[in-house]
Amino acid sequence: MASSATSGGNTSTNHPYIPSTDLDRQEMLGVIGVDSLDGLLGDIPIEHRHPGLNLDAGLAEQELSTLFRSIAAENASSSSGYISFLGAGSYSHYVPSTVRSILQRGEFVTAYTPYQPEAAQGTLQVGFEFQTVICQLTGMEVANAGMYDGPTAFAEACLMASRVTKRTRIGVLSSADSRLPDTLLAYSKHQGNEIIVITPDATEIPDDLACIGIQSPNFFGEIEDVERLTKLAHDNGALSVVHVNPVALGMFKAPGEFDVDIVTAEGQPLGVPMAFGGPYVGLFACKKAHIRQMPGRIIGRTTDTKGRTGYALTLQTREQHIRRQRATSNICTSTQLIGLMVTVYAATLGKQGIKDLANLCYQKAHYAASEIGNLNGFSVNPISPGGTFFHEFVVKCPGSPSKINASLLNKKIIGGLDISDRYENGMLVCVTETSSKDDIDKFVKALSEIGASA
Repeated sequence: MASSATSGGNTSTNHPYIPSTDLDRQEMLGVIGVDSLDGLLGDIPIEHRHPGLNLDAGLAEQELSTLFRSIAAENASSSSGYISFLGAGSYSHYVPSTVRSILQRGEFVTAYTPYQPEAAQGTLQVGFEFQTVICQLTGMEVANAGMYDGPTAFAEACLMASRVTKRTRIGVLSSADSRLPDTLLAYSKHQGNEIIVITPDATEIPDDLACIGIQSPNFFGEIEDVERLTKLAHDNGALSVVHVNPVALGMFKAPGEFDVDIVTAEGQPLGVPMAFGGPYVGLFACKKAHIRQMPGRIIGRTTDTKGRTGYALTLQTREQHIRRQRATSNICTSTQLIGLMVTVYAATLGKQGIKDLANLCYQKAHYAASEIGNLNGFSVNPISPGGTFFHEFVVKCPGSPSKINASLLNKKIIGGLDISDRYENGMLVCVTETSSKDDIDKFVKALSEIGASA
């Protein structure tokens, strides 16, 4: 941006990161028509203009670090000596050291925005590789460079289906995490969409639906019949939108093999720490035929005038870049840094590593379910008859799951999610590769002791 210097050494500039000089401020006040800053604050009583702040005395860095550690120690987490079996959308997975190491490289830390390709080739290349990874995982033809998080990606996918089919009614399976339809409702309420609930075993649907929204594994951890539901949607002129756990794709067929139209996911399980719920990254992929209705951004690879490989934003369908009436979304936040974590994680594990990860989660969860199912008063109940679960399952407890969880916490065990609002005395238990056999056995023993006294 243009700037000019005065003979007095003051610099007048439009650059947002350089503060105004005394001369700049005096010039602005003159244009406004006042002599001083207080002249702008005439409506505020003078005794309230510069209130004193009752702040504690400052601390040295070492003292502040000690204080922060003591505050953090009050949290019960899987990284502070607790065993955790809590999932329901945010999962404890081991993150290889390569992720943080690459994340801290200057090419990525300083290049936040991809809008200036000459300054952000590192970020753009990673975004391109990120899209490739998502296509390979989901079996879809095209993926964007990331969304806010899983639920917002699902909401955007259903609205995209509404645009493609020119229908306003959206069906969502009753077995989905309630945060998915809730987010969809928040996104679609002003657009006149109607959300209806469909049971997983439905054989008929209304013939005016834009899509069927399917979560698989569903909220209860079970695998839905994506192939049958997708065919049901297509037979009625609707699209199939499937929300997945990306780790499960290391074991189960990719949605693309079932002719699914749009796939979304929460990217957190792929190398992103739980971090109290964020920031995360939403995954979004679809058939190439629908690419013009895809929200977000797509990064493409090209060559410059000298024949060198270069990367640039190829498709940007948000309203800041194109005519508002043609915009598909107003997603603004760049999720490239979190996308980098996903990309490095996937590259570190590789295809076989992701398969091994999925297998570990599956086998350990089924071992835990088998042991818990043998306890008096507890039972592992599939929501769907003969249902197959991945690494989450529902346990029916002999009493209130919240009370059982309180007792578990005293034993430094974080229990599963209390889902009594959806299943009587139900606890949704999650097991990942981070749970050792000893951890699972301690959990089972603790449940046995608590159940005996319930």
